[in-house]
Amino acid sequence: MLEIYQEIINLISKGGQAVLATVISSHGSTPRKTQAKMLIKKDGTFVGSVGGGGVEHKIREKATEVMKSGEAQVVHIDLSGEDPTGPICGGQMDVLLEPIVPPETLYLFGAGHISECVAVIGKRLAFRVVVIDPRAGFNNDERFPTADSLIVEEYANAFSQLDVNQKSYIVIFTHGHTFDEECLQFAVGTEGKYIGMIGSQKKVKEIREHLLQKGVSEQLLDRVCAPVGLDIGAETPAEIAISILAEIIKVRRGCLT
Repeated sequence: MLEIYQEIINLISKGGQAVLATVISSHGSTPRKTQAKMLIKKDGTFVGSVGGGGVEHKIREKATEVMKSGEAQVVHIDLSGEDPTGPICGGQMDVLLEPIVPPETLYLFGAGHISECVAVIGKRLAFRVVVIDPRAGFNNDERFPTADSLIVEEYANAFSQLDVNQKSYIVIFTHGHTFDEECLQFAVGTEGKYIGMIGSQKKVKEIREHLLQKGVSEQLLDRVCAPVGLDIGAETPAEIAISILAEIIKVRRGCLT
C-alpha cells in the first residue's frame, strides 16, 4: 500500500498518468480480497496486485480505456469458470478503476525575463510549472521560486524527461532561433493542448519553412500559436506574459482551438 501511494505522489509531481485499481467487493474464493490495490502506469508497468494472471490482464486492458476517457469504472470479474480470462476460483469480485489525472502542466522552454513572469502568473492560475533551460545562471530557484520543476539540461536531452499529454501547455522562448526550432519540432509531435512560440512574423515564417523542409507536416505546424499571445499591445515582459497566458486561458476554456 505504502509503495503504491508513494508512486502516486511521484507521478502527480511529474505530471504522470495512471489508474488505481481497488477490489471493492469479493464473494466466495477469490485471489485477492477487498481493498487489495494495484497501480497501472501509462507505460504498462504496475505496482501491487488485484489477483494476478488473467484477472490482472483484464484489469490492465480496462485501465487503458480509463486513461483515455478519464472516467472511473467498475469491472466485474467472474471466477466461476464462465469468464475464460480468469482462474477458476469459484468466486466473484468487483474492481474499481480510478484515473490518476495529471495536473495541467505549463512547460516553459527558456528561462528569460518573459518566462520568469509567465511562471509566476501561471502558478497562480493553478498550473504545474516546468522550466527547461540549460543555463544554470538563468534556470535556478532564485529566479523561479514558484516553479514545480527546473530542468537544467540541453533541450534535446530534456525532451525524454517530459510527460507531455493533452493537459499540457507549451511555450517556447529560448535564447536562440536554433533552439526555438528544435523545441518546436519536439512540441508539434506531442499531444500538447497548446503550443506557442515567441518571435517576429519573419522568424516564425523561417522556422516553419525549415521544419517543412525537414518533413514536418503543415497540419502539425498549424497547431502552433505564433507569434505567441493575444494582440493587446503588450511591451514589457509582464505584459507579454499576460498576453500569452490570456491566449492559454482561451484554449483551456475551449474558446480557442
